[in-house]
Amino acid sequence: MAAATTGSGSPGPGSPAPPDLEAVPLVALNFAVRRRLGLYLNPRAPVAADWTALAEELGYEYLEIKHLEAQPDPTARLLEDWQGRCPGGATVGRLLALLRALGRHDVLADLGARIEEDCKKYLQRKEQPVQVPAVDSSVRKTLEMSGITTRDDPYGNIPELFDAFICYCQKDIHFVQEMIRELEQTEFKLKLCVFDRDVLPGSCVWSITSELIERRCRKMVVVISDDYLDSNECDFQTKFALSLSPGARQKRLIPVKCRSMKNEFPSILRFITVCDYTNPCTKKWFWIRLAKSLLLP
Repeated sequence: MAAATTGSGSPGPGSPAPPDLEAVPLVALNFAVRRRLGLYLNPRAPVAADWTALAEELGYEYLEIKHLEAQPDPTARLLEDWQGRCPGGATVGRLLALLRALGRHDVLADLGARIEEDCKKYLQRKEQPVQVPAVDSSVRKTLEMSGITTRDDPYGNIPELFDAFICYCQKDIHFVQEMIRELEQTEFKLKLCVFDRDVLPGSCVWSITSELIERRCRKMVVVISDDYLDSNECDFQTKFALSLSPGARQKRLIPVKCRSMKNEFPSILRFITVCDYTNPCTKKWFWIRLAKSLLLP
């Protein structure tokens, strides 16, 4: 079967081939594209197919669609729910094929280039860097992903491993420091990967982040606040982790709400159980719940 395309045309001579969108998970789409999709699909139009038609094509039943109808952005909620219930089939290519089948060529024409750009960025961040052999073969080769943390073996024989990667923005560093005290310096004795503390400077941020989340850390804690929503780094880390564990089946990703928020909770994480530090009624159980979750195999 041919790869789905956005309809933006064929690449010219010498241009890189467009990404295979059937192989790109839906988490590759950033918030800007999702919001724009909602502007097209949320309004109930008598002629053009709206989000309810898309939901029916995805196999949603009447009562499920009625439940989504109560959401402020039903298109965004539909996409998030689809990711959770059908992780293997929720791909960008599948979404584009459905929009095409529904006759929404206006959406494809407007968003095609943006969607393809999001997919290219997602795939580029997941790519492993090319390893170039050392000029002097008598010198032991050091892989690029060796010696990236403070306790790494610089030759890559014994990489440093962690219980959890902590995804946070700089304005929440004080909460992260409290997390270190409560989880590392108590009876739990967990080992957290905190970027500002544990990662050595001098390498590509995206490559290091991907290596740590995918290969070095068993879990990932996402520290949620209003400032988190404005962080490109946090956005990439969260979507990358979700692509490794779609639908949260492996309990790999744990959202933690650290402060009261003026903005809505990230829709991409709404289908995962949250550990809420801001709730005074459950705060006394907060750290033990988080620790027990991170100690699970």
